[in-house]
Amino acid sequence: MLLARLPRLRDSTVAPEAAFGGTFHVNEGYGQAQAAHDQAAAGRLPDAPPCEIYCHSLSDPSILGPQAQVAGAQTLTLFGLHQPAALFRADPEGAREAALAATLRSLDSVLAEPIEPLLWRTPSGEPCLEVRTPVDLEAEVGLPGGNIFHRPLQWPWAERAEDVGRWGVETAWPRVLLCGAGARRGGGVSGIPGRAAAMAVLADR
Repeated sequence: MLLARLPRLRDSTVAPEAAFGGTFHVNEGYGQAQAAHDQAAAGRLPDAPPCEIYCHSLSDPSILGPQAQVAGAQTLTLFGLHQPAALFRADPEGAREAALAATLRSLDSVLAEPIEPLLWRTPSGEPCLEVRTPVDLEAEVGLPGGNIFHRPLQWPWAERAEDVGRWGVETAWPRVLLCGAGARRGGGVSGIPGRAAAMAVLADR
């Protein structure tokens, strides 16, 4: 999202610049996350999708053009949770619109004003908002199921000896190792799988 300015918060004691200066969590309490998970597992989009927001333009204004900087514009990147690819496969366009509407409602629930009127507009009047679903990410950048971790996160140990191997990066092919988020150990964005893959190569020498 590109905004004309940051939104005001329901908690008026917190300045928007302070709130959005780090990771801004929305409806991510334990009960809220569990309810969203349960709804997604039942095959429907969550009523109040949990999400995380990052405002990169606060720490690096150079990502905006001079006109937007002078006007006080800001970017918001929203990472939505508990909206798996399976919910988007039957009707990608319709599900994208429904997910966007639910996610904006979720965000609005913690703001003192709705987010949509604050969206920057293109010269033709279109709102500056781009949406990518898991199915879109799978098609455009090859993420399996649109999952940034490449697969569902799992416990970091093996249930069976053949599940992991010594380093947790092994695959069914001896010369193919997982160096990223899909590794059994490390995973996420930790960097651990890369080191483990290097150690696996060195151990074989």
